[in-house]
Amino acid sequence: MRCRLIYPMRKLFLIFLLVLGGFLIKPVSLLAKTPSPSPTATASAIPSPTAEPTPRPDITQKTEETLGPLEKLLEEQKLGPVWPLNPIKYAIRSAVDAGVPANTIVLLLLLPVVASVIAAARHIIGIRGFGIFLPAALAVTFVAIGPVVGIGLFLVIVTISMLVRFSLRRLKIKLQYLPRMALLLWWVAVSVLGILFLAPVINNSSLSNISIFPVLVLILLAEDFSRVQLGKSAKIAVNLTTETLILALVSFIFLTLKPVHEFALLNPEILLGSLFIFNFLLGKYAGLRLMELWKFRKIISSS
Repeated sequence: MRCRLIYPMRKLFLIFLLVLGGFLIKPVSLLAKTPSPSPTATASAIPSPTAEPTPRPDITQKTEETLGPLEKLLEEQKLGPVWPLNPIKYAIRSAVDAGVPANTIVLLLLLPVVASVIAAARHIIGIRGFGIFLPAALAVTFVAIGPVVGIGLFLVIVTISMLVRFSLRRLKIKLQYLPRMALLLWWVAVSVLGILFLAPVINNSSLSNISIFPVLVLILLAEDFSRVQLGKSAKIAVNLTTETLILALVSFIFLTLKPVHEFALLNPEILLGSLFIFNFLLGKYAGLRLMELWKFRKIISSS
């Protein structure tokens, strides 16, 4: 019994000595490989008194190269007095000076624009879609990853959700709503992972750099699609999904137009005030929508 204990202890002791020797030999080998500086090299390393020192850059000052186009636009804008017409301009300037990205401020200013466009499309034209939040979030997703990749991922997610629902119906498997949606999200997550694993083969930079936020928005849209498909019909679900994509693409255009960015950043008071009046007047509108006028055109013309 004693021999059995002594042998592992000797083995561990030898391993410890080998490791310790490796740590001790490594510095010695490094010192042996380091060449001694020659007198000529030392002399050449000493700067000559006639050489002018390189000016040290002042990192506390912003240079023109570090300013983005929106920040440069703000720097060039001439502001008047704060009250009563320029309080938001001064607030934006202070926030940007404090380090808030100008792109974030522009995106927040344009979200009411997108919401107003979606509301006008609903009450004036008659395009429904899945509410007002989902098309706006989908438009931001298109800005992040591009409309082509976004629509492609959405079609994959919707196709997977339809196949899962069809398979459960054919197999006559009855599940409660939340476990069924969890199973659907399981399949969606596996499918999106498969697409991301194919990113090196597809060689698409927008797909390889995708974050979790666009995927969550697309999954949310697929969930609404499945809920409408379960409650009503597949035709209504496809129509609402198509209208949601149309609204998202129109909103995407507003979110990517450079003149809209510049106007929102330089004239936030005019933008927000105009949107407030527009939405108030739009809420008072109770007439027929354009799609309803086209749908009942024969009845309207005969009356």
